[in-house]
Amino acid sequence: MQNQEIAKIFDEVADMIEVSEDNFFRVRAYRNAARTIRDSSKQMADMQPQVIQKLPGIGAEISKKIGVILATGELPLHRELQQKVPAGIIALLRVPGLGPKRARILVEQLKVRDLNDLKKAAQTGAIATIRGFGSKIQDQILRSLAQLEQRPATRTLFADAALTVEQLLTHLRNSRGIEHVEPAGSFRRRRETVGDLDLLAVSSEPAPVMERLVSFAGVAEVIAKGETKTSVKLNNGLQVDLRVVPRSSYGAAMVYFTGSQAHCVHLRRVAIKHGLLLNEYGLYRDGVAIAGAEENEVYAALGLKWIPPELREDRGEIEAAEAARLPRLIEREDLRGDLHTHTTYTDGRSSMEQMAKAARERGLEYIAITDHSQRLAMARGLDPKRLAEQWREIERVEKKIGGIRLLRGIEVDILEDGSLDLPDDTLDELEWVVASVHYKLNQSSAEMTQRMITAIRNPRVDVIGHPSGRLLNCREPSEFDLAEVLRVAREEGCALEINSQPDRLDLTDGACLSAKHAGVKLVLSTDSHHTRDFAAVEYGLNQARRGWIEPDDVLNTRPLKQLRQRRR
Repeated sequence: MQNQEIAKIFDEVADMIEVSEDNFFRVRAYRNAARTIRDSSKQMADMQPQVIQKLPGIGAEISKKIGVILATGELPLHRELQQKVPAGIIALLRVPGLGPKRARILVEQLKVRDLNDLKKAAQTGAIATIRGFGSKIQDQILRSLAQLEQRPATRTLFADAALTVEQLLTHLRNSRGIEHVEPAGSFRRRRETVGDLDLLAVSSEPAPVMERLVSFAGVAEVIAKGETKTSVKLNNGLQVDLRVVPRSSYGAAMVYFTGSQAHCVHLRRVAIKHGLLLNEYGLYRDGVAIAGAEENEVYAALGLKWIPPELREDRGEIEAAEAARLPRLIEREDLRGDLHTHTTYTDGRSSMEQMAKAARERGLEYIAITDHSQRLAMARGLDPKRLAEQWREIERVEKKIGGIRLLRGIEVDILEDGSLDLPDDTLDELEWVVASVHYKLNQSSAEMTQRMITAIRNPRVDVIGHPSGRLLNCREPSEFDLAEVLRVAREEGCALEINSQPDRLDLTDGACLSAKHAGVKLVLSTDSHHTRDFAAVEYGLNQARRGWIEPDDVLNTRPLKQLRQRRR
């Protein structure tokens, strides 16, 4: 089992304990263990028990439980709690703003057992009568339930799907007779979430490849098994569709199974215009294949430049390929710095020195240290006095390690009225200011729009952090007028952030494209809280590339001197 799967079990144990009993210390123990496991640079399966139990927040007892999970794939305590705590009660935790403590109160006092019970209790006014709730929270619960009902079925985060894809490819590449295998579909287009996984393999012997997929340890169910296609469902809920094609058809099949439906329909129209037939087997003229083995030859035969997979959504990429006007999409090597990082001064889990060294090892020239401001009390946010202490630490660390510049920064809270969480004279001393909304994300569209515009008009703000505040599969984005926010941001010269955290990916790809068209510059940041988080830049790059973003659209592709000149 992978670290993410083990951590998920411990997170669910913590959730169920918190809902069923008031035991802060047990809950904290399992949450800390989950965090340590998730943050570990090594797989638990590759470590000795005596090493595991020395990890922060683990200890002998948790180490034994990890051993049980690795040996059996499950944890008896997890199973016992699932029998004790109905699944419907755990579903209450999906309701934004509810949380385990409030869920437990509703279970104890109103006998709420699932989302239907919760909805009835809110509609009848029963929730408002409970001390600590009131009509405002009751109304918020009703709104959140309405959003959940409208939300499509939960999809898998790209980052989680990537772990599964890596395991599958490693497993399949050891199959007899296989020449090549790669992911296609929405995963190859780097969508922020995926519904299922499409794999495409080349082999002259499909049968052993199909058998190899079925033998994968994570397979829960074989949905269908044929000569050239097999579909399975994994234990994590993902469906995997594997297709095997001959080498002569690989390029055409990859075109066919990678692009969105709209992209593929448009391509077939282009083929018809040229008197050709395009399908997953090849590109044909009068029944004779003229291309098919490679993607680029298929596109070339249609009079098109090769289109990067991230763009294949039929949003103008085919017209751009016809006119040789495709963008030169941003790449990892274009980034010179990271302008949103956290340390142990607030809620980070790595020291400033550790963060600086990790960033330097990744080839970055500069990072901004942007710990939280004082409003975020749960993260031990910085007041002006502690912020000044941090500046002295920045100077010390920069001199000690060398080879990288550390900018004095802050992630300052945007308060309800759009003002900022620190005084102007303190902000004036900073080299980089990220302004973000963390509270009251459920304001009306008009209120949130004005709140963001007020912050953008403050000349001390360099960038708006994770603008919509969404958490994928967990929290809906705030409502605001994007066009108006972009208009003011362009007018004021304020940038917007592409936050690379896999459950944020905020801005969305569509908003990135809108920002580009509006002439608003972007900042591609990792929002790192741990040295391992710098690797999340790949997810932000996916989002940027899907939004047609080029290096010049992003501020932190510039050398530090140019970035300083670009500041407002």
